[in-house]
Amino acid sequence: MGVAFSSSHADQNGSRIVPCKSTLGELPEGCVALILEYMDPPQICKLASMNRTFRGASWADFVWESKLPPNYDLLVKKISDDSAIDLGKRGLYARLCRLNTFDGGTKKFWLDRSTGKLCLSISSKGLSITGIDDRRYWNHIPTEESRFGSVAYLQQIWWFEVDGEVEFPFPAGTYSIFFRIHLGRAYKRFGRRVCNTENVHGWDIKPVRFQLWTSDGQYVASQSFLKGAGEWSYYHAGNFMVGNGNASTKVKFSMTQIDCTHTKGGLCLDSVLIYPTEFRNVKAFLNRS
Repeated sequence: MGVAFSSSHADQNGSRIVPCKSTLGELPEGCVALILEYMDPPQICKLASMNRTFRGASWADFVWESKLPPNYDLLVKKISDDSAIDLGKRGLYARLCRLNTFDGGTKKFWLDRSTGKLCLSISSKGLSITGIDDRRYWNHIPTEESRFGSVAYLQQIWWFEVDGEVEFPFPAGTYSIFFRIHLGRAYKRFGRRVCNTENVHGWDIKPVRFQLWTSDGQYVASQSFLKGAGEWSYYHAGNFMVGNGNASTKVKFSMTQIDCTHTKGGLCLDSVLIYPTEFRNVKAFLNRS
């Protein structure tokens, strides 16, 4: 009893034998691919840098097909770049994670790199805005703070109404719609961000009303006062569900404040965001939107 075991052994002649140590590189590539299939995309990409076996396994089509939305073939049709058809599943995943523009550059969709969930954004130029053609009320101003390169700036108006719609093959799931809004006008001065809030008024008197409708009969309405001058805010218009990802869903939405007893102004409207409801409270996601 009390015999101690060492990590080395001796042969019949008393010579010491050092056991062979297997390495991860000796694992069959197919086995590694089966393991990677259960990991999320960032983990797969990280492990691909370990050695040649993991790198090869990380290119297996079945690994990345499990990360793509079930209706990814419909999403590919929205991409104007025909070369996407010839990409492997890993290349296709990377391509869909880029900002993909459609409808004349007024809309963009992409897959979240970490989850493969679909997100969509509609620029202010892709929305129907009352009075947008009258520069006494609205102006499109360039800015680096928008992924579309410009925002719609409201100086002052009595009747505030913004409408929009999109028809898209959303993968099955629940989605949230948010308006990305900034009270005040931000600009650079001596390399520093400055916000002019002198035209901000009227938003604390009556709330703004948000509504959404879907082609299958869903309807949501809510209202909120606009506040927080000087920073971008996300105002929730509502949620909608998609049951069939193989068919396009039409979604209409609006933001209104049509009480003409007072004027309102000093507002920047950047875009409307549509993304999975599970992301709603993820601050990091909002920061990169």
